Parts: sequence; C-alpha cells; structure tokens
Amino acid sequence: MPAARWEDAYLSGNGTHGVMVFGDPNDDRVVVNHHSLVRPNGSADARPPALAHRLPEIQDRLLAGDVTAGEEFTDGRPLLWVQPFHPAFQVRLCRAATEWRAYRREVDFSTGVVGAEHGGWRSEVFVSRADDVVVQYVTEPGLTVDVTLDHRLPGAPGDLAVGHSAVLTAEGAVLTLRARYPDSDMAYTGVTLAVVTGGRTRTALAGVRVEGARSLLLLTRVRRHTGELDALAEARELRALLPDASSDADADAEADVETETDAVEAAYAHLLARHTALHRPAYLRTALDLHADDTERALPGSELVRLPKSPALLERLFAAGRYHLLSAAGTLPPRLTGLWTGDWDTAWSGAFTTDANLNLQTASAAAAALPEVTEAHAALIHGQLPHWRDNARAIFGTRGVVAPAHTDGESGHIYHLSREYPLHAWTAGADWLLKPLVDHDETRGARDPRLAAALAEVAYFYEDFLTRTDDAGHLVIVPSYSPENRPAHASWITLNAAMDLSAARHALRAAADYHPGPDAERWCALADRLPPHRVNAEGALAEWAWPGLDDTYDHRHLSHLYGVWPLDEINPYDTPELASAAHRALELRGAENDSAHGHLHHALVAARLRDAERVAGALDNVLAGDFFHVSLMSGHYPKRHVYNADAAHTLPAVLIEMLIQSTPDRLVLLPALPAAYPSGELRGIRTRFGAEVDLTWSPDGATAVVRPGRTCRIDLRTSTGARPLSLSAGEDRVLTLGPR
Repeated sequence: MPAARWEDAYLSGNGTHGVMVFGDPNDDRVVVNHHSLVRPNGSADARPPALAHRLPEIQDRLLAGDVTAGEEFTDGRPLLWVQPFHPAFQVRLCRAATEWRAYRREVDFSTGVVGAEHGGWRSEVFVSRADDVVVQYVTEPGLTVDVTLDHRLPGAPGDLAVGHSAVLTAEGAVLTLRARYPDSDMAYTGVTLAVVTGGRTRTALAGVRVEGARSLLLLTRVRRHTGELDALAEARELRALLPDASSDADADAEADVETETDAVEAAYAHLLARHTALHRPAYLRTALDLHADDTERALPGSELVRLPKSPALLERLFAAGRYHLLSAAGTLPPRLTGLWTGDWDTAWSGAFTTDANLNLQTASAAAAALPEVTEAHAALIHGQLPHWRDNARAIFGTRGVVAPAHTDGESGHIYHLSREYPLHAWTAGADWLLKPLVDHDETRGARDPRLAAALAEVAYFYEDFLTRTDDAGHLVIVPSYSPENRPAHASWITLNAAMDLSAARHALRAAADYHPGPDAERWCALADRLPPHRVNAEGALAEWAWPGLDDTYDHRHLSHLYGVWPLDEINPYDTPELASAAHRALELRGAENDSAHGHLHHALVAARLRDAERVAGALDNVLAGDFFHVSLMSGHYPKRHVYNADAAHTLPAVLIEMLIQSTPDRLVLLPALPAAYPSGELRGIRTRFGAEVDLTWSPDGATAVVRPGRTCRIDLRTSTGARPLSLSAGEDRVLTLGPR
C-alpha cells in the first residue's frame, strides 16, 4: 500500500538531495530533502565558551577531591540547540481518484529507484548521484494530473515567507518555490523542470495542470542561499541534463507524439544510466547471504519485519542498511535521520551527534567497501577544523583541536552544552571522529595528508593540555567527561574518563605513526605517561580511572569501552585481563531507555570480545523491539518511536564484526557467530591489512578466500587458535576451517 505517514515513505538519495516517496497514484507525494537545509535559530554565530582562564582553578579543585567543581566550568549560558534540519517541500501530483487494482510499491536497492504502479499508472523516482537531481518519471495513457510544489509539511513555520511561480515552456513548464526563513536573509529555492509528452499543459493555482499526456518527467533541485537565486539559470541547468537539450529550440512543433515519448523515455533512461553507473557498483561491493528460507525472502518488508527470528529479515536489513547509508552520504555523512525528514520539528534538531551516533552509523564504511561514506565523513571534519581550533583555544587555552559533540553540518563550534550535558569538557571527540579515517587509510594502503595534519593538531592539543599529574607521576586528564554519563556520587565533569584515556593514547600514537621523527618520540613518550585503565571492585573496567568515582551502569552509552571498539587497545589476544574486565563491564551495563544505538553499540563491543550470545541478545532486542518502519528506516526507541537512522545504518557493521574482524596485522574469522545463523556467506569485506575477504560457513566448517592487495604477514585467529599467515599481493589464499 502507499505510505500513509512520511515515516513509511520509501527513500532514495545521493548524499546531497534525498526524497521520501509515498507512492499514492491519486495523490503522489515526494518529500524533497537537502543536507544543507538547516533552519536559522540564532546559533549560527554562537562561539565556544571562553573558559581557559578558569581552567587551572577547576583543575586544582577537581584534583583536591571537589566532585562538583566541574559544574562551575561554564559561562552560565542556557542550552542552545544547533540549527535544526528540515524538509524543503513536497512535489505533489494529484489526480481524480480511481479504483484500486494491482497496486505495487517497491524500492530497488541496486539502482535507488523507488517505483509504484497501479493499473496503467507507473511512477519511478531516484536521486542522481551523477547529476545531483531528483528525477521522477510518470507514465499513464491519458495522464491528467495537477503538479505543485507544496511547502505545507508538519511543523512548517507559519511565518515562513513562501513564493510560487509556474511558467510554461516548450517542453512543459518550470515550477519554482522560494521560502525565506523568518527574521533571516537565508532562504532556499526549489526548481522543478516538467517535461510533458502529449496532451495539454496549462498553469493552475500554485502549479500546472497536465491533461491527456502520455508521460511526465520531473527534474528537481534545491538550493539554500542568501539574497535571491536566479531560478531561470537553475532551470537552464536542469534542461541541459536532457540528452537532446541542444536541439530543443529547433524541434518541429508538429513532432509525432510517439517520437516525443521515445525522446523523453530515452532522456529518463540516460539520466538513470548515468546514476546507476555510480550507485550500483558501490552498493554491490559487499553482500550477505544467511541461507534464509526463500518463502520468507519473497515477503515484502512490511511483513518481514514481523518475523524477528527470520534470517531473511537480517539479510534484508543488511541490504537496506547499506543502501540507506550510501544514499545518505555524499556532501555530508548521515545525520541522526540520515538524509530524510518529513517534519520540521525533527528530534534533536536532526543534527550530527558525534559523541556516539555518527560513528556508529558509519561503522561499516571501511570494512563494507563504502569509501563514499568515509569521504563524506572526512568532508564534515575537514570543513570544520578551523572551528575545532577555536574550541581548543577558547575552552582550554591550547593549540590544536577539540571537536563538538553536536553539529548542524555548518558550525563546528562547541556551544550546545548545559549542566547535565557539559559537552564542552569532552576532549576525546577529535580522536573518535578521526579514527574512521585512519581505518580507511589502512584499508586502502595510502595516507591522506589532510588526515596526517589533523592528527598532528590533536597531538598538539594533548601536549598543551596534559600538564597535571597524580601522586604516582601519571598524567591526569582533568577536566574529563564520559558521554553522556556521570559517576554515581559526583558531577558530570570529573577526572580520567576511560574514553578520554583511550582517546589520548590512541591520538598521540596515531599522530606519531603518521609523523616519524622527533615529534613522534615526544608524542609516544607523552602517551606512555598516561595512567592505565582501572578495574573496579566488581571486576569491571571502570568508566573513570580515578579512585572514588563509582560507576553508573544503567546507561545507553558505552563510551568507556572505546578501547575495545573501535580501538584495538583492549582485546582478548594481547590484553586478556583487560578484555575480561571490559567484558564484565559489558555484563553490568544496562540499556537505560532502550535506544537502538545503545543496543547495537553493545553488540559491536560484544563481537570484539567474542561473545556471540551477547551479540545475539542485542540483535534480538532490536529485531523484536519493533524498531523498523515499513521503509526499513528505523526508530530511535522501540515501537518505531522517533524517526532515526541509528539502527538501520549500524546493523550492517554488527553483522560484519560478528563474522570478520581485522587490524593492520590481524584477521579474525567467525569471532562471535550467533547459533541462530549456522550457515551463510559474506562477500567483499575489506580488511585493514589491504585484502578483500569472502567467507562461507556451515556447521561442517568454513572457507575464507583472501585476496591481498599488498604483501604482509598477519596473525590469523579462528575458534581453534592462532597461526601466522603470509600474504603476497595478487596471490589469493584459500583458508579452510574445520567444524566450530
């Protein structure tokens, strides 16, 4: 059936524009989104709090045992949200109601085309990765439809200044919608070129009416801008995308309708081919087959989500997760809602929440062969580094960079903070956000000079910041903050959060690895002076490595286990005692509010610790919790509450980590396979030592085909133990494993 709510609309996107397609033949709505659309709310010019002059006093008091001193490390500002993400408008096609018959709605993950058909009516929508344009092609004998650009979506401000225009052209019409934000010079404009075959086109209120046509091709773009936008120039750019655009002016006015139809169909096919040449290979690089029942595989998503124990559901969600992640990443990486929303009142501003959600959503990018996602992630970071420098100077009085925990994609300044969320005290953010870029470099076997420079800046920050020591001579991270938790009997800003310790060690050593020489020696020496992790009285890795700071276990974040995932600092092979303590911490951790990102973060850590039962339990919580909409996009909470991409985008990473893990010198096969999936195939996984791996498994054993892109020697880990493995570039290796 067509989507009745925007949350159930099928999705397409190219990482810049995104669409939500309802698929109703009588009132077809396509909600258009754009990554740049954030509503001015007074935060665009907000700056980080100037607190550097107060830092020594706060450090002294925290070190002296004043557990609430950190609450005074503020300038007293109220909480200010980042500019909220919002939809642009809906392209609306209305026609006289007709009787339902043989209706079908579908999305092809391999092409990004969302299709719907009913009788002789057929609609196809995609967002071109090649031409950055929303393409909608509708066919029906005698097609009669009203076409409008409609800004009236839930939560749209009543004082949004909206203007419409519709102009007839040789090929059909150009429709324009301009919306100016209240009390702002910022605006956005949508331009739609309508190419009509046959029939008659005339202007109508706020749009055009097409009567008796054979087909309708709509090309739409959105621009955010100041001042005025030249809509005619935008229309000319859209017209230039048509393969026969150069001959339009000379077209014979008496051209045969059949020829016109062929030309428009060819134009659509041309645009689709250009798009699929980029989208399809990316989507197909990796695939998962859990040998599911074919009958269940044939079920539509709306029925399959009601079968939480079905391997077919996990197969479908793996595919959907890859599709949606690729579609949401381009100009920027995915937001909390990916690239989509149908409501102006988007939860948490539809921002990039960087202390957990962004990295979780993009966790599969390196291993699942989606460099497009990593490149979008890098674009966000490198575009904001000047603001990160401002944060370091203002808050801590240091060189280098400090990353924000929330961003709207424009500003990287830290200004979203409060007593309960002192996000300005989070110093681990730069390392956390740069870690996926390090993984990407390791996977491809080359080093990005921009990343090298950014890592050096993180090291500069720690050189200036790490000046305090404890009685044993270890450096102390003070102030320190573990997102978004607090010790049991202290305030949020404390000392030596486990995540901060792991991040500082990793950042300094990663910077040293990229910059051999005197700098590297100095940075490694600094890393060696950091204290070890603390194991608490319950045998668990403590969230704060400072005596007297007791753990608060019932929390959705697992920041203190950063050393397990995504870092390799704590693992069962090199640090078994710490791995055991980390496992105990995972056992004690609650789920707090049952957020999807909490469950799947739990699964990622459990997979690194080789706990298949915990991976299975976390997956069960998500699959049985009614997290997935009909579109297979997800909710933040059970029962599809609060539209959010965390579950949809993170799930593929969990499935990969339970089957294949890698570091620059290690390959782990089947580390945490749940019993519910006794056989299957995972193909196209990229490793951090530069090889591609295909894995098949069954109760009788497993086979891995390793295709190395560079020569190396690694440690192979399986359920039967460890052995060294030498790989030569270009020479495939077939590894056979016995029964588990």
